[in-house]
Amino acid sequence: MRSIWSGAIGFGLVNIPVKLYSAVQDSRLDLDMLDKKNHARIRFQRVNEDTGKEVPWEQIVKGYLYNDEYVILEDEDFEAASPKKNKIIEIESFVKEDEIDDIYYESPYFIEPDKGGAKAYELLFKTLEKTKKVGLSRFVLRSKEHLAVVRPRDNYMLLQQLRFEQELRTPDDLTLPDARTKISKRELDMAEELVKQYSAPFDISQYKDEYTAELMKIIKAKAAGKRPTVKKMKVVHTKSDDLFDQLKASLGNGSGRSGTKKRAS
Repeated sequence: MRSIWSGAIGFGLVNIPVKLYSAVQDSRLDLDMLDKKNHARIRFQRVNEDTGKEVPWEQIVKGYLYNDEYVILEDEDFEAASPKKNKIIEIESFVKEDEIDDIYYESPYFIEPDKGGAKAYELLFKTLEKTKKVGLSRFVLRSKEHLAVVRPRDNYMLLQQLRFEQELRTPDDLTLPDARTKISKRELDMAEELVKQYSAPFDISQYKDEYTAELMKIIKAKAAGKRPTVKKMKVVHTKSDDLFDQLKASLGNGSGRSGTKKRAS
């Protein structure tokens, strides 16, 4: 793995030298865009909109449109905005992990101690583990400030990036059921029974990216000159009056989804 950030975790007056590594990888197929006529690859070019000519990377700068004019920002400007946050993941407070709503969670990163930081790293890890707290912090990555938590996991620490509150939309514009939507007791009882029948211990290893695997089968079949069978499906939406009967039929089916096993309630 290649580190994507290096600096320190600030823990009081203790600075722990660390490196960050992405803890996720893309499972999607790497598809190229091609010209339908001759299957030539499509190239994306950085073109000057005035001259129409391609601009090499070394001539590209970043600018912000302010009062109808662009203000050009250099690399040192991004660092000058907050020198500390560019170099230090400063833990500002310690909170209980269950106090953070899941909607705020974003990308996870492995935290590795850098040279000379092993003992301080282990100290913070064991302290978080014992107190059952996570360290709430802010830092700058790729010219953007991020809110994050530092938390223990297995025998290492993980940095979990969080969204800021202002990044979340409100559900005010959604059209949702109102108080006039009535659910009968027998419908609710039947739905609860269905939940019990489909209940099972959570095991993430039972869930795979099946769509990518199926798409790969189609790619291999086409490469071999075969015509893959297209599975056509029409979704029939359940009408309000059919809810109870459909729930009852679901119970009679007696099988869970996605490989989950039936479990006695």
